[in-house]
Amino acid sequence: MYFRVLHNQASGFTSYLLGDATRNEAVLIDPRIDDVAVTRAILKDQRLRLSAILFSHDHGLLEDESSHNEPSVNSAVLAAYGSVGDGGGQRLNRLDTDLLTFGDEHLRIIKTPGHTLNCRSFLWRDRLFCGDVLTVDSCPHQPRPISADHLWNSVNQKIFTLPSEVLLFSGHTKQARFLSSVLEQRLWHPWFSGATRDIFLARVSDKSNIDLAM
Repeated sequence: MYFRVLHNQASGFTSYLLGDATRNEAVLIDPRIDDVAVTRAILKDQRLRLSAILFSHDHGLLEDESSHNEPSVNSAVLAAYGSVGDGGGQRLNRLDTDLLTFGDEHLRIIKTPGHTLNCRSFLWRDRLFCGDVLTVDSCPHQPRPISADHLWNSVNQKIFTLPSEVLLFSGHTKQARFLSSVLEQRLWHPWFSGATRDIFLARVSDKSNIDLAM
């Protein structure tokens, strides 16, 4: 197993490289154009072949997965990483139970809409790569969730139902943190912990509530 965190200090965005060192295959989650050179160097050094590129969400798909309101934020990234990105991107249009296999490793794709309607989280072993699902108000591209109702369901029905020890890796740092756990977020998250659905929806609609999330 190979695991690498790629953090952009200037923007706070975080990408993740997962590899099966036995079969020499790797998956890249939420890559950035600025990391193309270093990613290729890592792949070469570790003798890994990039088999898929995955995005937790795409801000060019705001209403649904087939209608583009603006050019995809991720399209330039896919072009920068080459044709392998096209195959990786297509993997996103699947059901909750879908599995992506790279080498002998398996990654479960879970629909977690709310931040945008096309959000996905990726469960690998004891780690969930959840993009901006839990950073409710902190994404520079989308400071408020597209659908608070969907977000409530995604967090409570799909993330908080995972085992307490599952590690949560976010799409960008918040107060210098990118790592948490299901248990910590259940107990502490300022938007979700101890809240009912109605309380959560009221909090999200109140624009004075900023800078709270994970």
